[in-house]
Amino acid sequence: MLDFFANPARFEALSRTLSPWLLASWAILFVIALPIALVFSPADYQQGDTVRLMYIHVPAAWMATIAYTFIAVMSVMAFIWRHPIADALARAAAPVGLAMTGLALVSGAFWGKPTWGAWWVWDARLTSVLVLFFIYLAYLAIWDTISDPARAAKFARVTALLGFVNIPIIKFSVDWWNSLHQPASLVRAGGPTIDGSMLTPLLMMIAGYTLFFAWAVCAGAEAQIIEARARRRSARAPRRILKVDGTARTEQAEGEDG
Repeated sequence: MLDFFANPARFEALSRTLSPWLLASWAILFVIALPIALVFSPADYQQGDTVRLMYIHVPAAWMATIAYTFIAVMSVMAFIWRHPIADALARAAAPVGLAMTGLALVSGAFWGKPTWGAWWVWDARLTSVLVLFFIYLAYLAIWDTISDPARAAKFARVTALLGFVNIPIIKFSVDWWNSLHQPASLVRAGGPTIDGSMLTPLLMMIAGYTLFFAWAVCAGAEAQIIEARARRRSARAPRRILKVDGTARTEQAEGEDG
């Protein structure tokens, strides 16, 4: 399976087939799930309607860590197996992960103000998610500032793997330190502790975020493959020497596409 999708042309064909279906599925699910979550789901007996922020915050926080885990896995694949698509997939996932982390921080602040009485506290979970936000920024900065793609990929992989140390810290911070956050109520050994009337729309929203992530990664990786192909063609295109004002200059031959 890994060898099959190591061919950029095969991946590009698969992406072109899947992307419209992923995007359409995300849009349909969101149209259904969003009003159920924000309007028709019951209010919490303690938090009241404020609990509806959960349907934005929890999926965003979930996808922030899932996206980074995906980046780390792709980085391992690129390091060990030299998979030609792995770096493109990791790079495509990073902007989505950054946006999800930012959304988790902002929605958490709006949820925390009425619940805790403060927009921000230096809680272990909050602080580790903020660290994740800056790791995403560093990862993206490497791709944007290093002009040599191969060199950028090496630095990006190392950064992704070093930053992965923060993911278990985020997950277990509520167990390791005193935290304002409640312990896990969705993914836990004894099963979810959330009432079914809230759990169903929450899972629908998580599924919607996941579909959007899958679409964005496919589309982003496909765009990178097309861009890399264009660079290779440009590099192979023959050039001719022109004389302008007595100075020799090179120009790509017209009509050549590699």
